[in-house]
Amino acid sequence: MRQFFRNHGLSIVTLGLFFITFLVGQVVSGRGEYNDEREKHGQPDVGYVEYLKSAHFGEATAENWESEFFQMFVFVLATAFLYQKGSAESKDPRKKHEHKASEPRPDSPWPVRRGGWVLRLYEHSLSAALFFLFIIAFAWHAIAGRRLYNEERVLDGELPVTLANYLGSSRFWFESFQNWQSEFLSIGAMVLLSIWLREVNSPESKEVETPHWENEE
Repeated sequence: MRQFFRNHGLSIVTLGLFFITFLVGQVVSGRGEYNDEREKHGQPDVGYVEYLKSAHFGEATAENWESEFFQMFVFVLATAFLYQKGSAESKDPRKKHEHKASEPRPDSPWPVRRGGWVLRLYEHSLSAALFFLFIIAFAWHAIAGRRLYNEERVLDGELPVTLANYLGSSRFWFESFQNWQSEFLSIGAMVLLSIWLREVNSPESKEVETPHWENEE
């Protein structure tokens, strides 16, 4: 068991914080905020199960997941072609980087041993998976956001809008852009700060003794 936690500690901690701490915290605080709004309009409180099915929860969750997956998709794809001299998040721009196919090992992933078009797909599977998750979150944001927007419009005595109208509204794009800009600010800060700053033993940092403008492979 100890060996298992040592080998998988990073994913256990990050996903544990996501599920146990932050997602639960969002649900508890989000339900309270949602019920406060309902009370203002003379509507009864909702329980946790009903809240999890609500547009309020769906829209808030989806718009954040959308921005996270979009940021990671762009970053993974961009680092394959673009460089930042001295950054721990970049390959060395002074070196020529080419993918050189080598003989697969017996324990290589199945697509590598299979070769051909299967290998070609596998070579880009990480960016493809992140893009697919972004599309799912984007669609969820659009659907849940429209529901929430229409609930608010009905309470204000206005007519509901179609999905197409919502996608073309400033409301939808404001919700998206306010998250996208923060995600790209944070990843840009990581790229630049890793030139000068260090964190001992972190793979996201260069070795302490590495010169600022030198990349590490």
